[in-house]
Amino acid sequence: MAVESAPSDAVIVDGKVVGQHDTLKYHLLGPSLTKAGQDSVDQSKVSEVIYNASKGSKYFNNEVVRDKNLTQKIERILAKKQELENLDLAFDLRKADEYIEELELTRDLSQHIVHIDCDAFYAACEELERPELKDVPMAVGQGVLTTCNYHARKFGCRSAMAGFVAMKLCPQLICLPLDFDKYTAKAHEVREVLCEYDPRFESSSIDEAYMNITKYCEENTMDPEDVVSQLRQEVVEKTGIVISAGLAANAKLAKIASNRNKPNGQFRVPSDRASIMAFMADLPTRKCNGVGRVFERELEAIGIKTCGDIYKERQYLLKLFGEKAFQFLINCYLGLGRTCIRPAEEYVRKSVGTESTFRDIEGTEKLQAQLRWTAEELEKDATRTQFKGRTLVLKVKRHTYEVLTRQVVLPKAIYQANDLYHFSLPMLTKLEKDFPGLKLRLMGLRLTHLMSMKKPEKDFFGRGKSSISADTEAGTKRKSTAVEADGTEWEVWPEEEFEEAVRKERADEMEETAIYSQEYLDELEKRRHHGKEINPNPTPKKVQARLDAQEEPWDCPICQLPQAPNDKEFNDHIDLCLSRGAIKEAVKSTSAASESLAVDSVDNSIRKDHLKRKKASDGPSATGVKRRLFFPQGKT
Repeated sequence: MAVESAPSDAVIVDGKVVGQHDTLKYHLLGPSLTKAGQDSVDQSKVSEVIYNASKGSKYFNNEVVRDKNLTQKIERILAKKQELENLDLAFDLRKADEYIEELELTRDLSQHIVHIDCDAFYAACEELERPELKDVPMAVGQGVLTTCNYHARKFGCRSAMAGFVAMKLCPQLICLPLDFDKYTAKAHEVREVLCEYDPRFESSSIDEAYMNITKYCEENTMDPEDVVSQLRQEVVEKTGIVISAGLAANAKLAKIASNRNKPNGQFRVPSDRASIMAFMADLPTRKCNGVGRVFERELEAIGIKTCGDIYKERQYLLKLFGEKAFQFLINCYLGLGRTCIRPAEEYVRKSVGTESTFRDIEGTEKLQAQLRWTAEELEKDATRTQFKGRTLVLKVKRHTYEVLTRQVVLPKAIYQANDLYHFSLPMLTKLEKDFPGLKLRLMGLRLTHLMSMKKPEKDFFGRGKSSISADTEAGTKRKSTAVEADGTEWEVWPEEEFEEAVRKERADEMEETAIYSQEYLDELEKRRHHGKEINPNPTPKKVQARLDAQEEPWDCPICQLPQAPNDKEFNDHIDLCLSRGAIKEAVKSTSAASESLAVDSVDNSIRKDHLKRKKASDGPSATGVKRRLFFPQGKT
């Protein structure tokens, strides 16, 4: 089909010419466009305000370049698709259909997975202290909005938006400074309620969590929707925080569903295949966690606007976007996702890193000072997570927004700041030579190929148990399983990398906007460090009550480990420890004992031979008649 020719700064989408400024304005709306409360907002007006307010700035110029590069990439994608349309793709179509059939066999409809999301969490925490803010437009964050209440969202205000832009959209907006201690304390209160329903719930952020309530429903003979309703009510009563929830057969669907009836609502996707397929058919791809602004535009360019559209283009996906994107998209089309929910601290860490955005700096002295500071920050993170790494990666962003990375394989695993600085300095020095007058606005260090610094557990004989490091995580990167150090398995789904990319995009956007605003950089520093900690789930009250009712444990005098305060069990444990010690001593003396036995064997052989000769001389005669003893008679 013929289409109208497009100017050099435009791209053709669905036969329509879309100018670069149109795509740029959409891009400037930011990563939080899909946040709840935006449905009634005139986004064209919002984009116009952002466009005019930022026009001419370095940030704006960078976004122009990024948008132009994306437009050129989309043109290459469209050209490649046009080539593919002239080829026989029967094989690709068959492989896609086989993959769909294969995935269908993994569909699990037996679990009740819940995603809970605290509504405008930071703002809600502030409103608890200042109730008068509930009825006026209010946001948290001054240089950059971290969140805002639903009154502010009606004006187009959203997270990751520069404060001065938000004020243009809503002049009466009240912006409060961040108070992370307050938010962390309130989040802990919410988590204490969640653990009563699923002790192994999974925190995905300070205000979001996944739960598996299947067991709770069975034990209490309750309908899943009633459980979710009860949970939400209990959270409000005990913490004052309003939450929304999504209920479905897997985590992907639950996450999407939790955004349906916000604020203060819940939505359930029925756990049958027909309902799930119907739910996904009309769902915009951007609503899927893992599809950001860039991927959305690429998909839309080839005619994929909803998850239902994925099926029609399935034969092209692998060749246009690669295997991982192909798998991710097919899973989205089918509405498939993971059902294994586990505490965040149990997930295998693959890297430890830190990076920071700042106003442009240049000069060897300043760059090295920034590198030293970054190394010290990474040491803190490595110490906190108890990992050291065998590969060190340096990441920098030039003042032109060009991102450069360099890495070095280390002679040993490291984590201390001096070592980190020592091995990263040559990489920075090389960059200074390659780019004279190097000027940076971001610097980061990351350790990969990790090794745990935690002391390994010991087995019965006191030997260290073997463990799997983070970089040796096993499993196929499809939909099935990976193997944990203890032999247990968990699901590995292709959306993990895409979801992480979207989170990274949102974080980068917030930092860039903060630098662009040129204010409140101390707020940026606080935000950068907040939320890095992975806190263990609280203990359910029933379990804690049993623990509190127990007597103080008795320490074993041999292994020093606490034991149950019970005479028989304690004595049995001591016997075990003693026997273990005896076995260890026996193992140690094996070689010495063997030598001793060999000597004894020789001695015994000699002794037996001597006795035989003695018996032969003193024993019975050959005829079997005993000898008579003769005593000669002496003279009287």
